[in-house]
Amino acid sequence: MDHELIEPAKYHQLFLDAGAVEAETGVTRTVHQPEKVGPMVRPDRSRGETALQSRAAPQWNPLDGRWEWWLLGRGFATSVDGTEWERFPLEETPIHAVRDERDPDSSRRYKGLMGGGNSGGLEPAVSSDGRDWQRLDAPVVPSSDESQFTWDPYGEQFIAMVKHSTEWGRSVFLATSADGVEYSEQELIFYTDETDWDNCRQRVRSFLDDPGYIKPALSDHVDYKAEAYHMAVLPYQGLYVGFPMIFNPIGAIPPPETNFTRINQVELAVSRDLRNWERVGDRALFIPIEHWDGVRYDTSQVGMSGAPVVREDGEIWVHHIACRMPSSREQYERFDNCRELFRLGVDPALFEDQATVCRARLRPDGFVSLDGGNAGCVTSKPFVWKGEELYVNVDARWGELYAEIVDMNMRPVPGFWVPAETPPPLRGDHTRARIEWKPDHDRVFDEPVRVRFYLHQARLYSFWLEAG
Repeated sequence: MDHELIEPAKYHQLFLDAGAVEAETGVTRTVHQPEKVGPMVRPDRSRGETALQSRAAPQWNPLDGRWEWWLLGRGFATSVDGTEWERFPLEETPIHAVRDERDPDSSRRYKGLMGGGNSGGLEPAVSSDGRDWQRLDAPVVPSSDESQFTWDPYGEQFIAMVKHSTEWGRSVFLATSADGVEYSEQELIFYTDETDWDNCRQRVRSFLDDPGYIKPALSDHVDYKAEAYHMAVLPYQGLYVGFPMIFNPIGAIPPPETNFTRINQVELAVSRDLRNWERVGDRALFIPIEHWDGVRYDTSQVGMSGAPVVREDGEIWVHHIACRMPSSREQYERFDNCRELFRLGVDPALFEDQATVCRARLRPDGFVSLDGGNAGCVTSKPFVWKGEELYVNVDARWGELYAEIVDMNMRPVPGFWVPAETPPPLRGDHTRARIEWKPDHDRVFDEPVRVRFYLHQARLYSFWLEAG
C-alpha cells in the first residue's frame, strides 16, 4: 500500500490542517491570536495626516542593516530594530514592494506594484534602492481597491492577491510572475460562503449587543453577506498561510457616499498549492477588534499590512492596520445625532487620528496547537528517519509530553515506546526542545516510521527533525 510521506527533516510539521496527522484522539485544534504590541508608526498631524496604513510588510536590507517599510501613499520608513521608525517622503510610493536578492541587475533590486495611474489597476515597477521607482512598460495587473503581494520561494515567483467582485461579493484572485513584470491570467482562489454569512449574522449581533464596542452611526439590521476584503499570504514551513480580512456589513450608507458601515477582522486559511484553501480552526478570529477604551486603534477594523515577518529567532511579527472609528464624524451627526459618541465620551480630536499600523507577535510556529487534556494522543503520518534528532515546540507548563516511535502498522518500535524505554516526560514551555531517547539509539530506520505524542494538559505546536 502506498503511503503519503511527510518531510519533517525539511519543514517543521504544523497543525493548521491535518496534513501531518494520521490519527488523533483527545485533542482539540486551537487558533492562537498574536499578542498585540501596539502602534509602530502614527499619523503625523503636521503633515495633515489623519490615518496611516500600509499594504507592504517591512523588509530587511542586509547592506544597510535596516528594516525598510512603504507606507500607503505616505512615503518610506526605516528602522534599526523594527520598532523605532524614521520616515522619509517619496515622489511616488508603491502600494506593494519586495526586496529581490536574486536579480543580478541591481537597478531592479526592488520589485513593486504601483497604483494611482490611469490604468485602473496595479502597474509593475522596479527600483534600485526602494525609494526612486520606475513604472515599467508592462501589462497592468487588474484589481479593484485592495490587494496583497509577496515573494513565493517555493514556486520561485511573485504572487499578487487582488480583489474583484463575484457572485459571493468581494473575492480574492491570484496572479503570479516569475520576473515581477509579466503576470499570469488571474484565478479566483478565495471567497466567502454560507458559513461566513452565518458567522456575520452572529458577529454583528454580538457586536451590537455588547456595550464595550463603539458602534457605527448606521445599523439597519438587514441580512447582509460577509465578503473577503483581501488576503495576505505567507509561505511558511512548506505551507501557504492565508490571512483573509472578513468584511461584515452592518448598515448600507446611502448616496452620495455609499458603501457600508462594518467590522473587519482577520481569520486564518491554509493551502499547499496556493489555489485550494482550507479554513483554519472553524474560522476562529486570528486578529479581532477590541473594546473601546479611547486609546487603542483596533476598535472597528483590523487587516494585514502584508505578510507577517519571520525573525531569525523564529518569532513571528504580524503587522496590521488598525482603525478606531467605524463611521465618520459627519455620519455620526447625520444618522445618530452623536449619541454613540456621547455615550462613550469620545474625544473629538480622535477623528483627526483614526488609523495606523500596529504590530503583534506570535511564538515560532505559533498559529495553531493541538491541545491534549488528560489523555491526548497524536500520531503523525509516516516519514523517513535517518539518524536526525526529534524536536518539538510545546507548552507543557501544566502538564507533560511523551513521544514514541511506531512502525507502518502502528506497532511500537522496540527501544522507542512508552512507558518502558523512553526518558521522563517533557515538561515546561519550549519552542525548541530535543527529545532524548533512552537508551540512545542511532535512530536509523530501514522503513518509514511515525512518531506518536501523548499530551497531558499540554499544547503541541510543531515537530521536526534536525541533524545532530
